[in-house]
Amino acid sequence: MTTARPSAHLGALALYRPGPDLLVALDIDGTILGHDQSLSEKVRTAVGDLRASGTHVVLSTGRSLQAVLPVAEALGITDAWAVCSNGAVTIRLDSTLASGYEIHDVVTFDPGPTLRLLREHLPEGIFAVEDLGRGFALTAPFPDGELTGTLRVVDFEELCAMSASRVTMRAPGLGSDDFHELVDRSGLHGVSYAVGWTAWLDIAPEGVSKASALEQVRQYLQVGPTATVAAGDGRNDIEMLTWAGVGVAMGGADETTRGAADLVTGPVETDGLVPVLRTLLAGE
Repeated sequence: MTTARPSAHLGALALYRPGPDLLVALDIDGTILGHDQSLSEKVRTAVGDLRASGTHVVLSTGRSLQAVLPVAEALGITDAWAVCSNGAVTIRLDSTLASGYEIHDVVTFDPGPTLRLLREHLPEGIFAVEDLGRGFALTAPFPDGELTGTLRVVDFEELCAMSASRVTMRAPGLGSDDFHELVDRSGLHGVSYAVGWTAWLDIAPEGVSKASALEQVRQYLQVGPTATVAAGDGRNDIEMLTWAGVGVAMGGADETTRGAADLVTGPVETDGLVPVLRTLLAGE
């Protein structure tokens, strides 16, 4: 295992004791799920064993609420906190409710100025605003399978008038570097943003990130600020990795994300999350 910082190593995780005084935040895509959306049985079992120890396992993802639910079900997570939409939406999974969840926190913003600015600099871009718990309103269809729930094509100005927890911009043919250049060129400000590994840009309210939502969850659970571990693979995980007592980057993460972590595990293709969770369990 390589390390992002010379003093960090996997054994440091063994200092944590699994149980209700520990919070483990896990990204989904590229961390729990492979890039082909596959779920390894080894990962599923390790997550289940960690939850069985009483440890608070919190899914923390850029996915929308409705895209988190099937992953939670596949992992057997029925009663737990989850951070969605890069921190703009926090839910409590609850098996006693007909819906299976309740929305706990939502942070919204006026997307109009940001949408107009981005369209000025990239007229061919297509946009979507999350319709919380239902799906998305969008200016044109996204590639099949990229958005879930009810998808409703609307006029651009109607999209601008919506209150948004998350705005997504898609531009097939562009890569992540192009989106970083777009953000710099447009002078985007007053919001938080994350660039996906495909041609994808997520916009959230200013100051909102996975870390900001996880800090609230940590306080709800009365877990100590250093009794936290987080694992992720993308630049939208950087704040979360630096927030955690120990931040773990997946082996497939880019150099910037790896540099924000305390240690680097194997890539998702080789179940890199498993030794992390098993080492935490070894502290029993």
